[in-house]
Amino acid sequence: MILKLYKQFENIANNEYGDIIENAEIIYSHAGRARKLRLELIDSTYVDIFYSVENNYSLHWEQKNVRNTIYRHDNAPHKKWTNINTFPKHCHDGDQDNVTESNLPDNPDTALSVFLTFVRKKIIEQKHK
Repeated sequence: MILKLYKQFENIANNEYGDIIENAEIIYSHAGRARKLRLELIDSTYVDIFYSVENNYSLHWEQKNVRNTIYRHDNAPHKKWTNINTFPKHCHDGDQDNVTESNLPDNPDTALSVFLTFVRKKIIEQKHK
């Protein structure tokens, strides 16, 4: 089930966001289970997408080595973020400790599209600086 979802995400990413994606790869555990989808981007950063059968998720844009920032939407119920209106959904906005509301849609395909549209916009902004 999760492997099918990652393949679906891979298709969306390549077909709709191919202008910012250099490579898409499903990462497997040692036991052979699909763990996450990694999207390597044109600016030497990457997006990791994790979903579980329990509906836990994380959409994480890692930029530490390039711009020293991260953006991540996830629904891990960290007690530290109970004050966020969308808890347990929350967004790490540029920094691990800068947490805001997450208004990503609940539908995984739509959430991926919203997140990758955000990533594309930020990459374009960086190019024009």
